[in-house]
Formats: sequence, structure tokens, C-alpha cells
Amino acid sequence: MTKPDALLVNVAATVESEQSNQMSLTVVVNGAVITGRLAPEAVWRERVAEVLRDSERLGGFAGVFAPPPEDTARPGAPTHLHFHVARILQGTLGIPETGGMYRVAIEDVSAWTVGDFSYTDD
Repeated sequence: MTKPDALLVNVAATVESEQSNQMSLTVVVNGAVITGRLAPEAVWRERVAEVLRDSERLGGFAGVFAPPPEDTARPGAPTHLHFHVARILQGTLGIPETGGMYRVAIEDVSAWTVGDFSYTDD
């Protein structure tokens, strides 16, 4: 999208203001379908930093994801969606199976729906 969808921006802003990680969302970004739950940016950053800190090889990158101090946080409308427990849908698979952490620019979302998709082997 050249101009971010105002409704999607409002959804992201509500996730941020409510500090909730219960909103399930599915988006299409450059042809990829990503499905999962949105998280507030600070919560997402902390979780990514935690995973990196636990890694022998990647621990040095954990500080990059530390949430900015409140007084330097970007004011205004959110520019990104922060997914956790998310999967990229490919055919009949969700990658990764256990869910991952994805950051998506709202302006890159071409389609979206509330709710997440999952596959069953019925």
C-alpha cells in the first residue's frame, strides 16, 4: 500500500495502547501470507532480545532490540505490525510450525483480515 490503511493503523494503535497480545490477524505482504497474534512493540522487542540473549552465537545482538526509553519512543501512529506466535503460510504448511516473531511495515500490507489461519489434517 502506498498509503497505509487507516483501519489497520487503528488496530495496531489499539494493540499498543491496550498492551494486549490477543488480537489475531492475517496479512498479505508481497504475496506472502502471515498469520498470528499482534503484540505491542515493546513486548515484541523484549521477547526477541530474550531469544537472542539465550543464543551463544547471537547474544551480542540482544541490545539492538531493547525497547527505547519512553521519552525517546516514536510518537504518533504505529508504522509496523509486530507478530508473535506467527507463521508464514506456504501450501499446507505453516512456517515455522511453532510460530515465529515477525515485524511487518503496515504500508507493505496489501490485504488483511481479523483472525488467524491454521491447517488441519482432516
